[in-house]
Amino acid sequence: MAEFNVEFVASAAKEFRSLPADIKHRVGLTVDCLSDNPFPMGVRKLRSHKRLYRVRVGQYRVVYEVDEQRKLVLVTRIRHRREAYR
Repeated sequence: MAEFNVEFVASAAKEFRSLPADIKHRVGLTVDCLSDNPFPMGVRKLRSHKRLYRVRVGQYRVVYEVDEQRKLVLVTRIRHRREAYR
């Protein structure tokens, strides 16, 4: 059973919809897994932000925020690695 709720900010939802079909499928699976464990193997905390993390999905990065009190994972960005941190 999902321990955390996963939500997308509007811009991340738009980025998700614009992904190629194969990448969209892989990102979708990764985001679904975040509801069970928001800190999977390979996750990195972003140094410039207190509660932001990123997980790799091939050449793409899913950047998200974790609110442990509200049991919420908020996806803020889904971008190619060369654009993810700008």
